[in-house]
This record gives sequence, structure tokens and C-alpha cells, in this order.
Amino acid sequence: MVVSLWGTAQLPGLHISKTTDRIAIDAEMNEPVWKTAEVATKFKQYFPFDSSYAKAQTEVRMTYDDSFIYVFAQMYNLGKGQYVTPSLRRDFRGEANDSFVVQFDTFQDNTNSFQFGINPFGVQREGLVANGGSTNQSDLSLNWDNKWYSEAKMLEDRWVCEFAIPFKSLRYKHGLSSWNINFYRINSQFAERSTWAPIPRNFPLISLAFTRKLLWDQPLDKPGSNISIIPYAAARSSQNFEKGEPGQSASAFGGDAKVAIGPALNLDLTVNPDFSQVEVDQQVTNLDRFEIFFPERRQFFLENADLFSDFGGEGMRPFFSRRIGVTRDQNTGQNIENPIYFGARLSGKVNNNLRIGLLSMQAGEDKANKLPSTNYTVATFQRKVFARSNIGMIFINKQAFQDSVGGDFLVSPQKFNRVIGLDYNLASRDNRWNGKFYYHRSISDVQKDSAFAMSARLAYNTLRWDISGTAMNIGANYNPEVGFARRKDYLRLAPTIWYNFYPKSKIVNSHGPGFDFDVIGNKKYGITDYDYNFMYRIRFQNTAQFNIRLRQEYVYLFSSFDPTNTGSEKLLQGSDYVNNVIVANFTSDARKRLFFDASTRSGEYFNGHRINLTGTLNYRAQPYAVFSLNFSYNKINLPAPYRSADLILIGPRFDFTFSRSLFWTTFVQYNNQINNVNINSRLQWRFRPVSDLFISYTDNYFATDEVRENIQYNSWQPKLRAIVVKFTYWLNL
Repeated sequence: MVVSLWGTAQLPGLHISKTTDRIAIDAEMNEPVWKTAEVATKFKQYFPFDSSYAKAQTEVRMTYDDSFIYVFAQMYNLGKGQYVTPSLRRDFRGEANDSFVVQFDTFQDNTNSFQFGINPFGVQREGLVANGGSTNQSDLSLNWDNKWYSEAKMLEDRWVCEFAIPFKSLRYKHGLSSWNINFYRINSQFAERSTWAPIPRNFPLISLAFTRKLLWDQPLDKPGSNISIIPYAAARSSQNFEKGEPGQSASAFGGDAKVAIGPALNLDLTVNPDFSQVEVDQQVTNLDRFEIFFPERRQFFLENADLFSDFGGEGMRPFFSRRIGVTRDQNTGQNIENPIYFGARLSGKVNNNLRIGLLSMQAGEDKANKLPSTNYTVATFQRKVFARSNIGMIFINKQAFQDSVGGDFLVSPQKFNRVIGLDYNLASRDNRWNGKFYYHRSISDVQKDSAFAMSARLAYNTLRWDISGTAMNIGANYNPEVGFARRKDYLRLAPTIWYNFYPKSKIVNSHGPGFDFDVIGNKKYGITDYDYNFMYRIRFQNTAQFNIRLRQEYVYLFSSFDPTNTGSEKLLQGSDYVNNVIVANFTSDARKRLFFDASTRSGEYFNGHRINLTGTLNYRAQPYAVFSLNFSYNKINLPAPYRSADLILIGPRFDFTFSRSLFWTTFVQYNNQINNVNINSRLQWRFRPVSDLFISYTDNYFATDEVRENIQYNSWQPKLRAIVVKFTYWLNL
């Protein structure tokens, strides 16, 4: 008996039985086992409403053998289906894209899960969910890759799919008789999202607080040995025109290995890794006084990444993996590789309640950027407490193994930076309460006082109310060199409150007002920053969204600052400014072939004014191509002697998917703020599961005329050009 809609009593599970049938992955229900398998159906709506059964129903059957878990799903339509896909490229995401997804919580901790999904065109996606999927879609990482098999077909009244997921692609404890599981489906025709285990619409669709049981007919055995070798070979040709250097060619060999240490721990090894196939970062116009955060995309760092990267909070991370093997080119402003000699990473579950992580990497010296050979070591653990909460500890050690660039190798180096931290992550059983509390301390070879970071965040979420608050205290000498700290030496208080209305409307799904403020200061200067915001948000039934806020903000400059970040006249240290601005964003119906999002942050700006328009325009030539245009325009007017500026960032992108295994992406970025035009073109042929041939071409030019050190550079004069050919092969032993 179900006591409430949200399953305060356990909803019935899905029984799965072992088969001796030989199952062909062809999206055909030909095998006898599918006729007798138990059916998961009666999906509940998640959006636009969460109080009724889905209009377009789904049926799911499952079975398994010694090597694979099999899934067969039928997604029914109300009439002839009309489907939306961004392209044929794997790892698609978006609330408007038709898809079916299965989510396995193999340890039943309601905190971490594996996701496998497909769309009607047969395009795969797989990902990892961390933090219980409790707060937002960023808890889902689709950068994780693994080997599995699937097929999909579109029929007259439905589309169907069939999966074969190797047990070796999962991490689980043997001997368990059940897992937590959920299925969800996105139906673009009716802008409907539905789930097998009902989820309230005020929580994320990926939430692990709401699952049902997958009941095995017998306890699972150990998956057996699981070793994967992923070698690569790469060739590179490059030329630095700006320095007048001749063309250079080089080749590289290396690879990764993945070794299962028991069914739930994974050892990742890498030797001479190469990340040249990773897509370039999307540039932004930087009008901030502080560093900008760019996400990690490199495959080696992604499995169980939350064990390392989720300590700390927004703008304050003790560990940021992009500090390893990445540096910034002084000429183009682009992030470039710094060589890594080798590395190892052990991560995963020790038992149902304990996760551990250990990482060690040795980066090579970089003479151009004056970096000595350095070792990075990180150790973490995370212990589950209560229903879905956990407590974790992290230790980070960065230690140079050379006395200087080009200097001698040291067995006992004296220059180091260390951080030790303790985090408590709160997630209530029903997901209404979430929070994070942490204390971190940095330790250097020259130790100083006030080398700490501490924070408390608490959030309460119901259908009507969304309330949260954050308090932070960051010491003046807190120095996480392998982390990300936007600023130091401040106290911060930042509460937010929203109220939601749910009208009976065919146009508006929900709307409501909000209010928040954010105050930052320290003992030396008093209040240095604040902003007060009156907000309103509207979510439409067609998936479109609109948000607006009226803001008053204050800033005190404790150091001189150029508000255009172009090297012009700086505002004086000690000056302060009160500005009134409007901040708004609109995201259109992404089910349309032509869709867009646009935002503005316009009004007063320091001692002048700013007009801002930022967004992305997309056109989908389904299913073979997506054309998009990222743009950012900032018109900054400042009084003399300060320089006004028109800052333009334009990034057209052409993404062609000739098939589910052949992709070509070209990304152009014109940025007059850093006087650079970047062209990145990448061809990828996935000739076998998780095995690829990449051809990447990168070119950089001056965007405008420039005189630097008495040398004249003209617009579209080349700076740096490179082409890389890389071959990778995934081999299971």
C-alpha cells in the first residue's frame, strides 16, 4: 500500500530473472524471455504536472545473464510520433530531447548512480550522478564513457529500444539481492517528462531520493576480472608565428588502464597522457576582478570525480583537477596542456557506507611558463551517515620535485602546498533539506595565520517554498594552490527565498517572486560588496523560461581595477560605487528547430553605464547538424580619462553528425577583449565502442591591429597553428 504520492511507503519493485536465451541487441522483442519478464509501467508525470499518470506511457522489461543486464523499453505515443534530437552525437542532454534513461543506484545509498540512456535515433548517453542528484542537473556528468550496447527503432505508434549493459561497466557489491532503480522518459511532442518512481517537480529529475527496487531472483556474483587497456598514438605539427619559430613536429605514445579492484573499487592508471582531443573551452568576456571557473572535461579525472572535486562549495574548492596538466598560454590566453609523466587514481566503494579516493600525478616541467616538475597527491574518504547524508575528509599535497625550472631533481623537496579539509553534506530522506558545512586549512612551507576556509549552507525546498542561506568565512592567507578560490579574506552572508504559484493554465506552468541579498566584507575594509535583488521567474508549459531581477549592487575596490579588462586606465584603489542594474534571461522552446537563449545585465557600471546582451542562437537540421552562434556584446561607457569599450565575443559553431560514429565539429571564437580569433575543428570517428580516431586542427589569429613591444601585428595575422592526429583503442582483457 502506498501511503502518499511521493512514496513514504515503499512502492512495488521490479523483479528481474536470469535468462538462458541468447539475446540479440536489435530492438526486436523476439526472445521468449521478453514475453514472461515483469513489466514496469504506469509512469507518473514529472512535468508539466506531478499529480497524474503520464499521457504517453512507457513499458520496461529487464533480464540478465552471466555477463550483461538487458533492458527492453517501449515508449508509446498518442498518434504518430514526432521526435526531437540535437544531433547523432552521443551524450546528448536537454529537457526537450526525446529520450529514455535507466538509473542504477547499485549500492542503495541514494547518493551515487550510473545512468544509461538512448533516444529514438539510437544515440547513446551514459553518465554518473553524484550528491544524490539533490540540487540541480549539474550533479549529472555525461563526460564519463564506458562500453555498452544498444539499438532503437521508431514504429508507427511508439519507439522501442534494447540495451545490453556489461556488469563490468558497473561498480556494485556482490551478494546483494536488490538495487535502487528508476526510469525516466522525455517526450518532446507533449513537453512531458515522466518517471517510474514518482518525483515531485520541485526536485531535479535525476534525484535519487525517489527510487524503487530492482529485485534480483538470486544474489549477484562477483563480476569477475575487469581490466581495460586504452593505448593511444598521436602525431602533432605546430608553428608559433608570433615568436617567429619554424614549424615543429612531434609524436607521442601512452595510454590509460582501468583495473577493477574488487567489484566496487577502480584503479585508473595513465602514462604520458594526451588530452588533445578534448574540446576547447568556450570563451567568455571577462569583466570580473577574479578568476573564471572552467569545468573539467578530461576523461581520466571523471569517474567518481565528486569524491575529489565536490569538497568546498561555489567559488571555493580545495581541489580543482584542472590545476594538473593545464596552464595558460601567455600569447593566446588559451588553456594548453602541461605534460604529465604518469598518474594513478584509486576510487570507489569499500562498503555500502564508505567511499575512498586516492590520486597521485607527476607533472613535467614547463619552461615557457616557468613551472618545475611537480607532484600532486590527493586522498579523500566519504562516510555515509543517516539516510542520505555523508561526512568527508580531503588531504591535498602539491610538492615541487625540482629546485627551479631546469634545475636539479630533489628527493626531499622543501617547497610544498597542502590543504586538509572536513565536509558534512546534508541530504534528508525526502530531499526537502539539503546543505553543506565545511572547514579547510592550507599549509605551506612558510606558514601564516588565517589560512582557513569555512562555510555553512542550508536549503529547504517544498512545492511552494524554496529557501536557502549561505554563510562563509575565508581567511586572508588561505592558499589552495591546487584548488579554486575566487577571492580570499572575506565574510559572506547570502540568503535567498522563492515562492511558487502553480496556475491552471495551458501557457504558464509555474511562476513566483523571490528576494535575495549577498553581503561580503572583511575587518580591514568593512563591507566591500553587496547586492539586493527583487526577482520573478516564469516557467512555461512549452519548456520556455523567463527570469528577471532588479538589482542594486555596491563594490569597494581594495585594489585598482580596469572595468574593461583591456589594459586601459584603472579605477583607483579605495573608490566605491553603487549601481542599479536589471538582470534578465529568456530561454525559448527548445523543441523548435530554431531556438535561443538570451540574457542581459545592463544599467549603471562603476562610474559609467553598460549595455549587455549575451546568448546563444541555435538551428537544428535534425538529425545531422546543429548550427549555433554564441554571442556576447558589452557596450561600456565611462567618463574621461577612463576608456569606453565595445567588447564583442562571437562564436559560431558547426556540428555535423554524419552517423552515430562519425562527427565533425568546427568552433570559431572572435574575442576582441583578448585580441584573438580561435578556430578549432575536430573530426571524430568512433570505429568501435569507446575507440576513436581524432583529427584536431587549431588556429589562432590577431582579431585587430596591435603594437606590442614595438612590433606591428595586423588583424588576421596568425599567432599559433597546430594539427593533431590521435588514435585510441579500448581493449578489454
